[in-house]
Amino acid sequence: MITRALAFALGMALAAPVMAHDFGFAGLMSASNRQDLADLTLASGKPVAAAPYELKSGTYYRMKIVADGSAELALSGGDFFRAIWINEIVINGIEIRPMGVHSLEFDEAGEARISFVAVVPGTFTLSIPGSSGESQRATFTIR
Repeated sequence: MITRALAFALGMALAAPVMAHDFGFAGLMSASNRQDLADLTLASGKPVAAAPYELKSGTYYRMKIVADGSAELALSGGDFFRAIWINEIVINGIEIRPMGVHSLEFDEAGEARISFVAVVPGTFTLSIPGSSGESQRATFTIR
């Protein structure tokens, strides 16, 4: 019995490198590790997100933030932005690779695309500053 258990443990130890993820040259940002999230909406009187987001630490995500221009609105969430590694934010075809972000503000209609890797587990929000309604925030849970 001990021989079988020892053989099983040795077999698992030798198989561990084979079971590791190999994302290839792109690493964490490879297509096999990428997920597109539902858009966030900035519009007067409309909810920011349709549902809470469930993220997995180490996964690469892409998300679009769309403003309809009905009001000057921002999304603020320093805690969320510190819990992720931002690859880039694209606005009107301009790629921005920031060291840190606290908020994004839209003065008129437009969209921004953000790509990031979830890092720190926890629950975080992006919300419209000065608003208190549940529909005026997007909740992200990183596991």
